[in-house]
Amino acid sequence: MGDEGMEQLRQTKVIIFGVGGVGSWCAESLVRTGLTHLTIVDGDTVCASNINRQLMATMETVGSVKVEVLRQRLLSINPDAQITARHELFNESSVASFELDSYDIIIDAIDSLNDKASLILHSCRTKARLFSSMGAALKMDPRKVSVTEFWKVKGCPLARALRQLFKKRGERPARKFLCVYSEELLTNKGEVSPSVADHKRVNGSLMHITALFGLTLAGLVVQHIYESVHSAHR
Repeated sequence: MGDEGMEQLRQTKVIIFGVGGVGSWCAESLVRTGLTHLTIVDGDTVCASNINRQLMATMETVGSVKVEVLRQRLLSINPDAQITARHELFNESSVASFELDSYDIIIDAIDSLNDKASLILHSCRTKARLFSSMGAALKMDPRKVSVTEFWKVKGCPLARALRQLFKKRGERPARKFLCVYSEELLTNKGEVSPSVADHKRVNGSLMHITALFGLTLAGLVVQHIYESVHSAHR
């Protein structure tokens, strides 16, 4: 990175929406690399089903607010970091409160289709660079995790659903953005859950895949900063 690259990383302001199986690993990677201005957003608390894949989920943290547990972990890595934890959901009615224009980089790791679409649309109207995670469930092969521009993503049901939603709304993202995704889609072998709408099977996910998605997002941030500094000296 070089001294200038590391200084730029320290000054960069990043916000991560969703700190579950993908976003939590992205956050830790960025802080361990040297990022010091980070806002983490998530409205959930830790539950037992998170333990298989989420960084801050342990038997001791079940029931705790996710962003608060993660904030304390990140501060244990770098006590001087400025970590803002917002225990709330992003949606169309709350978008103004996040002041997206005040950030340099926006990370989308949201699961909810409508909220994800709204975040993408609003982020693409700002000066911030957006990086987004597509679906990480029902995947096992780490060799198939890749990065491409949103409209070039293939084989991902979530990306397809987003494109259909944008078409239905008659609104497209104002600019292009990179996504982490995988074309792999395994058969869901989980049990049918009576607690899930329409008694559908819960989409299973594995930590090495969700973490790889999150680490790749962090890598895109670092790469973007490195290239920005390098290009300034050409």
